[in-house]
Amino acid sequence: MSATDTKAAEAPKFSFVRGDGPASAEYEWAHGAEVVKKSIAEALNAKNISFLIGAGCSSHVVKTVDAGGAEAWTERGVPTMAPLAKEFTKVRATDEDGFPTVVEREQLNVSLGIDIALPEYSRNLERLMELLFSVKFFLKSSNLKQSAEILLVVESVISKVQKFLWGKCTAGAFSKGDTSLSDLYETFYRKLVLRDRSLPRPWVFTTNYDLFNETAMDRLGLPYSNGFSGVVERRFNPATFRYALAEQLDLTNRKWSAVDGFVYLCKLHGSISWTEDEHGLFPIRETAVQAEPGKVMIYPTPSKQNSSLGSPYADLFREFQSRIVREQSVLFTIGYAFGDEHINNIIYQALTIPTFRLVIFVDPTLDGDIAKLRKLNDPRIWIIGGSGPDEGRKAHYFDTIIEHFMPQRPSERIDEAIAKVLHAMAPSGAAAPLVPEVKS
Repeated sequence: MSATDTKAAEAPKFSFVRGDGPASAEYEWAHGAEVVKKSIAEALNAKNISFLIGAGCSSHVVKTVDAGGAEAWTERGVPTMAPLAKEFTKVRATDEDGFPTVVEREQLNVSLGIDIALPEYSRNLERLMELLFSVKFFLKSSNLKQSAEILLVVESVISKVQKFLWGKCTAGAFSKGDTSLSDLYETFYRKLVLRDRSLPRPWVFTTNYDLFNETAMDRLGLPYSNGFSGVVERRFNPATFRYALAEQLDLTNRKWSAVDGFVYLCKLHGSISWTEDEHGLFPIRETAVQAEPGKVMIYPTPSKQNSSLGSPYADLFREFQSRIVREQSVLFTIGYAFGDEHINNIIYQALTIPTFRLVIFVDPTLDGDIAKLRKLNDPRIWIIGGSGPDEGRKAHYFDTIIEHFMPQRPSERIDEAIAKVLHAMAPSGAAAPLVPEVKS
């Protein structure tokens, strides 16, 4: 085998699965990225588009090199559920602040038969939250004398889970001046708003608790609706999802046009900026991130509304369902590995709509629901993932999707063309003219 053949054989490839037809294939990055980009551009022009952003988008692991030249991979964002669960449920010989104590673990095991170190909980912290809240609901309804004692233990562990997640979403490299992850979100929204104003505005649904989406749009000056209204006291009011933002074009004839760049943001599992109080018809408030989590509203868990279907979660999931089942809808999932059954069921219902399309950025070799979706051989289901263009990167990672697969805005293409012209026209040996940096 020649050196050229060896190089071609080692070239990184990624998968673009579209049913079992000839369009499904493995592509080399040299030309495959353009194939995907054209397909994504066509999908983004559908009448109704939605994005489902999972935990993978807020995890941003980068390679660093220390003074001694040693390389390491460090987390610049929020870890995904697997490493979070592993850290929280780890068996500790001695008590550590913020984690379940040895006594609490023993009481959960002896009184309820719950071992939080089991693989089901050590791989997904939300599974542990589901269990603990269900047990809490049962114990509060029980008349047994010993229930009150074990209830205190369950509530203590729940509080520690919430504080742990809140801390991970507020403290990290991103809170100490590192902008690498926030820059990715800004680029994502800058490209997302490239859409004809005659089409419905895009929806972004997310299971993440962090504030990267809101921060990115605030910094870009993009108007958005997240279900809250008010200024001094912002309270959840699902009616705001029915509102649109328009500009008046003609004062005399009262002509209006939808504002470019408007986005609907729907946080399905709550947010670290949501709290609950007892005032008014809308008890869920949006606040600035405090020094302590307080009554933080994260994850749809049984509460005084009696079940996870209480407000605001019922309203949020209803929006998700109503949006993706509309005619000519496309749902893009990024950083989501189909680990939430309640979300999956809504997506599967949408697949009964002939005009619905599902674009999944994920490792195509995963088992479980991803394998089931592949076996359907449905041309409406696109699965994109695999090796990335560089070492340590994957085709389904958030940064790769933004840089290589999302189409550029016209202004970005023009800026790049101008930069090339200025560079070509610069006198030989002269310094290159200063032009704005263009991030694709």
